Amino acid sequence: MKKITKLAAIAALSSQLAAPVWASETEVVYKFYCAQCHGLTGDGDGPNVTEDFPVTPRKFADATEMAKLTDADIRNVIMDGGPAVSKSPMMPPWGKTLTEDEVTGLIGYLRVLCACEGP
Repeated sequence: MKKITKLAAIAALSSQLAAPVWASETEVVYKFYCAQCHGLTGDGDGPNVTEDFPVTPRKFADATEMAKLTDADIRNVIMDGGPAVSKSPMMPPWGKTLTEDEVTGLIGYLRVLCACEGP
């Protein structure tokens, strides 16, 4: 049953993307670049987050907090890193690493994780 729910979420994500990136590709990008700190389910509990980790990564699964962010806000922090938006320097800029389609896919994926929309 849980697998069906996840497939439905991925299908919904695929239909929402302006520049199509296959959901499976987006999930791979998320797992490689984001899950290390933000966790597989977006709870801020990735394997890099140890007791001595200097910050608490954003919890993408927190719908209340994520609903406050526009897609442009999310795009800016992914592309330019935390310091560019007065957030943690632990969040690196991915603008020279990820393509526009990958970033668009990640924004949609984060919206699936929080089950929310931005303002």
